[in-house]
Amino acid sequence: MELSVLNIQGKATGKKVTLPASVFAIEPNEHAVYLDVKQHLANRRQGTHKAKERGEVRGSTRKIRKQKGSGGARFGSIRNPLFKGGGAVFGPRPHTYGFKLNKKVKELARKSALTDQAKNSNISVLEDFNLDAAKTKSFVSILKNLELTNKKVLFVLAEQNKNIYLSSRNLEGIKVLSVGELNTYDILNTNKLVFIESSVKELENTLS
Repeated sequence: MELSVLNIQGKATGKKVTLPASVFAIEPNEHAVYLDVKQHLANRRQGTHKAKERGEVRGSTRKIRKQKGSGGARFGSIRNPLFKGGGAVFGPRPHTYGFKLNKKVKELARKSALTDQAKNSNISVLEDFNLDAAKTKSFVSILKNLELTNKKVLFVLAEQNKNIYLSSRNLEGIKVLSVGELNTYDILNTNKLVFIESSVKELENTLS
């Protein structure tokens, strides 16, 4: 697939970039995408939930009544889960939700997501640019020129760029990632993927 390279004014530069078929035109694997997105969301969970169990709640440990002869059930102490204020039974404990996923599965998932976005014509290529200073106003003007205002847009850079990142971080729906930070969830959770020209080759080297 060939795409025209645009400049930050939103006009064609006359250059064209070929998106590598090994990354943007594979047979998508939906299960790999599902697993990668599931892992990404699981890793974001804090897992700090906690409920006090029988040994952690306040209350006397005195035996309420004798073990036998009352005709009722046995009770150990006021901390019994059956009483108001008693401990929780098998309450939640802090733990991590993350799980291991093979590197090749994650690569296949990213390629599948990129292929899906390419089929839906949601990919653009922007020539390499830099901002002299971190100014949100400068980035907003680029979005207007590219007709991407009020859209969820993911900009993919070849490497981290502090000025571009700082200029975009206050804008709702806009995300800037380097090729090394690119993940399946962010690829799918956007209306438009904008690759900086040099990032296409870097992505091919990373995923090939």
